[in-house]
Amino acid sequence: MEALTDLIRSIPGGDGMSATAMHITTAAIMATLMFIVMAMCAIIFTWMERKVAGFLQSRYGPMRTGRWHGWAQAVADMLKILGKEDIIPAEASKSLFMFAPILVLLGSLLAWAAIPWAPGFVAADLDLGLFYIFAVSSMVIIGILMAGWASNNKWALYGAARGAAQMVSYEIPLALATIPVVMYTGSLNTQDIVIAQQGGMLNWYFLRDPFLFVAFIMYFIASIAETNRGPFDMPETESELVAGYHTEYTGMRFAFFFLAEYANLYLVSLIAVFVFLGGWWAPIPFLDFLPPALTFVIKGVLMVFLNMWVRWTLPRVRVDQLMHLCWKVMIPVTLICVIGSGIWIMVSGQAG
Repeated sequence: MEALTDLIRSIPGGDGMSATAMHITTAAIMATLMFIVMAMCAIIFTWMERKVAGFLQSRYGPMRTGRWHGWAQAVADMLKILGKEDIIPAEASKSLFMFAPILVLLGSLLAWAAIPWAPGFVAADLDLGLFYIFAVSSMVIIGILMAGWASNNKWALYGAARGAAQMVSYEIPLALATIPVVMYTGSLNTQDIVIAQQGGMLNWYFLRDPFLFVAFIMYFIASIAETNRGPFDMPETESELVAGYHTEYTGMRFAFFFLAEYANLYLVSLIAVFVFLGGWWAPIPFLDFLPPALTFVIKGVLMVFLNMWVRWTLPRVRVDQLMHLCWKVMIPVTLICVIGSGIWIMVSGQAG
């Protein structure tokens, strides 16, 4: 933010801006940049997922559009979606129906503001940064419930109810898995968490103690369920609920849900990177020449690939299995990780 402020002041007329105007201008520019990055993520990850799925299923995936490995297929799909007719069901609650996809996208956009891309490069450097990310990302649940209820469609309502139950449940182990890291760091500031992991791969939190390694695995599983992706894609089960909570959505409104899905996928991957995997720090000194932001982005993409690998490998679980895993397995295990890491910190004296 400080670098962007200095850049604005260097523009003719920028030095005379008031503090309030400068703050609003900077925030607007950062929000626009984040939205553009989110849109690019949706395009890139759509193509990437099709290629990963094709590879895992011994086929090619997109190959024609754009010639080289069908790189333009996702762009063509985006243009097609933008040209679709915007239909609102006659019996739907129109105001809620129109606002729901915006709320889902807004929850993702606000959470991105506290992501530490590089030293000093974070839109909102908050003392409670990690807490803020979990808090604002919960708005997605409200948007999903709103979409299902407003559609006046039983399949959409079933999908929304499933989605809300699943996301509320898995938020608990997701947050609990990060508590040992906060205990080590002594801070919820996202940059402080990354700075505490400098010094090579062995200083990354997921290798600090056995409990943190297990917490990382629990976080990864919970993040898949939190983003409603396979094998935990119960809110959108096409074999049961047509398309779940966005059954009635078309055109740009459907594109907002689509954009939010991949934005959330990259968001949970980036959280895993800066909480457990060293953030912008390179794993070995040989790679220190890479720009910190590039290192951070590459790690996030690798986590997305791992997520896609799991999705296209494992079959979908049942609803009862989904909830059993959360409440009877993952929550107790993450609580044990919190207690175990606390004891480890006391014995080893490694607290931040």
